[in-house]
Amino acid sequence: MAINDAVHWRADLGGGTTVALIQAGTFRSDAGTLLGPVPWVLWRPWAEAELDENRRLTQALNCLLVETPAGRVLIETGIGERLDAKNRAMRGYEGLPVAPRLREAGFDPGSVDIVALSHLHFDHAGGLLLADGTRAFPRARIVAQRAEWEVALSGNSRVLASYDQPELRLVADWGAEGWAEGDRELLPGVEVVSTGGHSKGHQAIIVRGTGPAARTVAFFGDLAMRPWSANPRWVTSFDDFPLDSVEVKGELFRRAVEGDWTVVLSHERLAPVGKLTPDRDRFRFDAL
Repeated sequence: MAINDAVHWRADLGGGTTVALIQAGTFRSDAGTLLGPVPWVLWRPWAEAELDENRRLTQALNCLLVETPAGRVLIETGIGERLDAKNRAMRGYEGLPVAPRLREAGFDPGSVDIVALSHLHFDHAGGLLLADGTRAFPRARIVAQRAEWEVALSGNSRVLASYDQPELRLVADWGAEGWAEGDRELLPGVEVVSTGGHSKGHQAIIVRGTGPAARTVAFFGDLAMRPWSANPRWVTSFDDFPLDSVEVKGELFRRAVEGDWTVVLSHERLAPVGKLTPDRDRFRFDAL
């Protein structure tokens, strides 16, 4: 099957590598929790118009489809099909989940070779199984950091709100087949970079083309959720290691500027693709 115009954005990176963006629905996050360390007066101007009656922001579930000469990679799976009615309403989940979205875009889920997950929170790893409990990507290897699996399935009470442990236990053996421990090349030109910060085993995914006009696309997971994330000091209450997030964001964002990388934000709905630009002692996200 060939990718069609149902994708939200597509780019040729050179050397036969393409990246396409698909949004697997939306959900809502409490604004105060999302931007807990940041004073309301600073984010009110851009957020107020988006807030619903429960002061929640609308978050897209952005996934990337990567085609290379060596294979196909799906980055992220969104919330998926297995959320019950209570949790669907509580989280304000709407739209098509990842598997039907992929088929709609002409991308056969059965052709995915690797599923790379920035981390295992419910809104990133929820689409690994179909509604009937079968694998959504039957031939794929799941790649997440071993440290992420260990904390996701631990008894730490803080993880319970972010990780759907019963669902993750169903895919734990499958996930163990593709554990990453630190930085790792998945296919030529596709690399995961261990970051920590947002969660213990959080990772970024970098995709590089080849040839004279080669381009690079970076997906920084929840270290770069929305345009406001371009300020390394703006971290969320969901970050388990906020000081690590600040440090690693500064390092990654500098690399993105120096390399002229295109950056795809994990939860931005309207303008998720852009470039980072230095702005005083921080960065600015400029949508393409």
